[in-house]
Amino acid sequence: MDYFFIGDPELATAFRFVGIRGTGASKAEDAVAAFRRITEGWDETAKAIRPETEQCRILIITEEVADWLGDFLTQWQLSDRYPLIVEVPGMMGRLPGRKSLVDSIREAIGIHV
Repeated sequence: MDYFFIGDPELATAFRFVGIRGTGASKAEDAVAAFRRITEGWDETAKAIRPETEQCRILIITEEVADWLGDFLTQWQLSDRYPLIVEVPGMMGRLPGRKSLVDSIREAIGIHV
């Protein structure tokens, strides 16, 4: 598996239509469990790491899930391991206070058009 999605259940269904597996998360506990399953192979019901963990190269998450993951996400991004994390807006659009990729690039290079 190259891609996996964690976010709104409706978006998980939409991603499945284009061939990307995923799981819906409607609360923080669901998001953390799914994140650990994908990144570490953690099986919450067995309370153990599954040896047959599938390799995910790119993990797509919503901004809301990113907020729920908090330190889990930060630690993972600093670990220099796969999967790479891509944040997308959720069903309700961009969360207040979040910059778009274009805004971040403009800020980094100092060009505003």
